[in-house]
Amino acid sequence: MRMHRWYTKEEIEFVKKNIKGRPYLKLLAMFNKKFKLQLSLKQFETLTYKHGLRNGVGKFKPGHKPFNKGIGTKQWKKICRTRKDYIPVGSERTTNNCYKEYVDVKVGEAKWKRKHVLIWEEAHGKVPKGHVVIFADGNQKNFKLENLLLVSRKELGVMNASGLIFNNVELTKTGKAIADLKIAIEKKRKKWKKKRGRK
Repeated sequence: MRMHRWYTKEEIEFVKKNIKGRPYLKLLAMFNKKFKLQLSLKQFETLTYKHGLRNGVGKFKPGHKPFNKGIGTKQWKKICRTRKDYIPVGSERTTNNCYKEYVDVKVGEAKWKRKHVLIWEEAHGKVPKGHVVIFADGNQKNFKLENLLLVSRKELGVMNASGLIFNNVELTKTGKAIADLKIAIEKKRKKWKKKRGRK
């Protein structure tokens, strides 16, 4: 594939002449055919962006009135709840994060929260700032309260780096204690260095 970073005057003029009201994919096919190129859509969009060229497709015309104009927030929410694809509060979904599957619960309009965090907070209150709730046995589907462990982000970083998260609740709790010890030692070491005038 040709990496096309500088375009000729003829190529730019062609885009200017044909871009209005034409979808990018269609114009890209025309462009590649005319100039015998194999630009990707991303490369073509970079070209149009760089030269301030827009096709205008999907934009509202002057004087256009939105279909929901004059509808208040409460009324709009009521309308949404009558739709067939509406997802009610309390519904669950599965999402992927860092190759792991998590269960989310809908807690409000367009608001979702991790199920395990909700369960932990019901028992202990809001998760403190700078802390996260992890699955002590590594199983993202085990929502038993005893399997949900609160750790600081600093502790989690040490636990991940040192391999201190196991598929066993008690071992992971021990791993948390080891992480705390490592953090305390590092803090003491820095304090000692500072006292000795070292960096």
